[in-house]
Amino acid sequence: MIDVLIVGAGPNGLMLACELALAGVHPVVLERHPTPGGEPRANGLVGQVVRLLDRRGLYARLTGENTPPTPQPAFAFGAFPLDLTVLADNPHYVLGVPQAQLEATLAARAAELGVDVRRGHEVVDLRQRPDAVEVDLADGTRLTARFLVGADGGRSVVRRIAGIEFPGVTNDRSVSRTATVTVPASSLDPGTGGLLAPGYGVVPPFQHTRTPRGVIAWAPFPGRPALVSTTEWPDASTSDETAMTLAELRASVTRVLGVDLPLGPPDGPGLLRRLSGGNTRIAARYRAGRVLLVGDAAHVHPAIGGPGLNLGLQDAVNLGWKLAATVRGWAPEDLLDTYETERRPVAERVVMSTRAQSALISPGDEITGLRELFAELLRIPEVTGHIAALMSGADVRYPADPAEEMVGRSAPDVVVRGDQGVVRLAELTRTARPLLLDSTGTWAGVAAPWRDRVDVVTGHLEGTTATALLVRPDCFVAWSDGDADTLRAALTRHFGRPL
Repeated sequence: MIDVLIVGAGPNGLMLACELALAGVHPVVLERHPTPGGEPRANGLVGQVVRLLDRRGLYARLTGENTPPTPQPAFAFGAFPLDLTVLADNPHYVLGVPQAQLEATLAARAAELGVDVRRGHEVVDLRQRPDAVEVDLADGTRLTARFLVGADGGRSVVRRIAGIEFPGVTNDRSVSRTATVTVPASSLDPGTGGLLAPGYGVVPPFQHTRTPRGVIAWAPFPGRPALVSTTEWPDASTSDETAMTLAELRASVTRVLGVDLPLGPPDGPGLLRRLSGGNTRIAARYRAGRVLLVGDAAHVHPAIGGPGLNLGLQDAVNLGWKLAATVRGWAPEDLLDTYETERRPVAERVVMSTRAQSALISPGDEITGLRELFAELLRIPEVTGHIAALMSGADVRYPADPAEEMVGRSAPDVVVRGDQGVVRLAELTRTARPLLLDSTGTWAGVAAPWRDRVDVVTGHLEGTTATALLVRPDCFVAWSDGDADTLRAALTRHFGRPL
């Protein structure tokens, strides 16, 4: 019998497979497409997920650098530029790698860990038993697994067959167009890298620029083709039944800016995409018996601000250790249920954020007035900090005692100075095992009964005021600076009864 069957070999499914393998569980990943998709999708990672990838050793693989990630000095919210240099503790990270590169890196890591990825296998039915899930494939094969995870996107087959409702809203009020393009050097602003639009001004890079007629974004990615995107409300000039052309995008740019731009085709294959409206939905349940949902299978929302991979990959890491503990038999009875209770509120906040940004870029005099007020608010550093924490996910806190300030939050980037030298937390968490960091040298005895599943690291802690931290595999703090009884309670609550 298969331990865990994952449907979908996108970033979320592969990340979950890696997490399970690190925890000693043997997953199988099914993907209906015979080869990895080549269509451009996400253009990078935004938020705390960049730190998470560093904590699994994947950031260096993606960047080719051995230095830790650094916060981004600027970003955008609802077509407003955010100056993040005013923040004493900037939580916003950006990693500009295309989704195809991320998937390839995760696939390589999964292969290293012995994960069985089977491409060209399509799920057509499933049935739950008290102890397993039976899955039928299109080729007539039947597989049996202890658990089944749907990581198969917004149109999840697993979610549909499992009978999990997907309530929310679909709208067709807008049309978005995106294309890879080339522009002559004379059309680039040498100071900012923005687009020079005679008669309008400069369209800044990596921002949403709102005009009375729509929104335009210019993304000159280093080392790969640049992207131009537009959004208009409403638009009845084309039909989704016709293929989009570069001429159609140029016409949209002219309507939005009021001037024409010399946009040419890319040097080689490129993207031409038109999307009408959008979906905002969250699954009624993240779990139905032995079937669970992760990533877009559990929630879809507007893409503005780029929160999708930040949300989905952290879903996978939250679920991975809990599901592995359940398979291996030491999980507390309700541990797997905390996947939904912890991650659903995060999805709800992402939906709130993307809805707010979508409203702020919409046309209309009332929205313009709202934007004028919002611009005033963003001059207050505390407001900018709040928005940055919301967009990055740094404000996420799982249920915990309000008096325990650090518990339930992502662990800080501490450095441990001990007998092994100077070690970053990101180097200690690559095995995805729970960690007890102890600067006092007094807690190892308390944690000894859990030594089969919790590692103890002793040394002086830098980068935190805490003298001891219990860090979960997903790098959230489970306990800090309590007494022996509260440590035992935290160990039991998260990692089951001791040996």
